Amino acid sequence: MDNKKIVVALGRNAFGETFAAQKENVKKAARAVADLVEDRYQVVVTHSNGPQVGMIRSAMSEYAKLDKKSGRTEAPMSVCGAMSEGYIGYDLQNAIREELLNRGIYKTVATIITQVRVDPFDRAFSEPTKIIGLPLTKEEADAEEEKGNYVTEFEPGVWKRIIASPMPIDIYEIDAIRTLSDAGQVVIAGGGGGIPVIQQGAHLKGASAIIEKDYTAMELASQLGASTLLFLTGYEKLTIGKGTPQEHSFDQVTARDLQKLMKDGVFPAITTYPKVDASIRFVNDDPNRQAIITSLEKVKEALAGTTGTRITK
Repeated sequence: MDNKKIVVALGRNAFGETFAAQKENVKKAARAVADLVEDRYQVVVTHSNGPQVGMIRSAMSEYAKLDKKSGRTEAPMSVCGAMSEGYIGYDLQNAIREELLNRGIYKTVATIITQVRVDPFDRAFSEPTKIIGLPLTKEEADAEEEKGNYVTEFEPGVWKRIIASPMPIDIYEIDAIRTLSDAGQVVIAGGGGGIPVIQQGAHLKGASAIIEKDYTAMELASQLGASTLLFLTGYEKLTIGKGTPQEHSFDQVTARDLQKLMKDGVFPAITTYPKVDASIRFVNDDPNRQAIITSLEKVKEALAGTTGTRITK
């Protein structure tokens, strides 16, 4: 492809649940990104923020409980999302910078705290699906519901808060992302799906939500005019019926064929479905686009067409 603009979406396996694990795991992601830079791709990176955003929210909630008389309040989800973008971006950009320098490549790596517009009337706000935070007791769950929040019984006697996952409509910092990318920098943006905001005149109000990062990756790739949307996850190829006699892995598949499979409900709703759906939406808008799903370790091979799953219109 002549167009070598690529958006790379890193799954949660690129990070970890502790500070030490994340610092170690981002080195693998950095190697994958550096491979792309070496091959002269114009790279924009986006990433998951689970479980980091839940950890941040839980920590901020506990902090607010320490001394209620001080007037401390729980941090809004939008603030927790911004914190996760900064925290993950900091580790990721340093790891990518180091990997590039070790290869003799001198290139700036920048993280942009990204706000993503959502529709206040998106039905996701009345049908929340994203589980977040630490387990709650019945009393804590009741208190959350009194505040107007949604909770679900995660397992018998254990509750967790659930929040909305609306679709992204627009990316407010897209011009800055495009400018830095066109200047040859590696850009990290839209982390965790970006900070969901609702536009109220000139004011952007943070929404209590988490945008599915795969859809924000699609929106980024579309608005930047990228030819390739690359999902890096925990498996080498998109596979259905795993562990059964009907197991099948895809080398190349069309959006039309995937749509038929989606209707049959073969893709797990939380993990695989968003990647497949985002890929279909991306390639259907332009026959010159492709989406690729593969593992962190197989980036070069997937782009060469020797492994991974390639999705076209």
